[in-house]
Amino acid sequence: MSQQQPISLDDVKHVARLARLALDDGQLERLTGQLGSILQYVNKLGRVDMTGVDPMAHALPLHNVFREDVADPSLPRGKVLMNAPETDGPFFKVPKVLGADEDSAG
Repeated sequence: MSQQQPISLDDVKHVARLARLALDDGQLERLTGQLGSILQYVNKLGRVDMTGVDPMAHALPLHNVFREDVADPSLPRGKVLMNAPETDGPFFKVPKVLGADEDSAG
């Protein structure tokens, strides 16, 4: 007994158009079969008896691993700036990203 395919070629064409994907006929046919298989498997999962199973967000228990927020001494400015490609006094020097000619109209 053959099962009806849960997704049609027209459905796949529609989704491809919505996703702005240009697919040829061979790709559309292959994807129709693949998506049909995925949907059949999802339907199979939907038939699993979940009675007494609590919902969960993760398969494994998670525990916070936050450390105590303690202020430590920072590195000396000279040591930090030693690794910078360019400096301007006590500051890092970086290329200008805001305020270029097209940004400063007005």
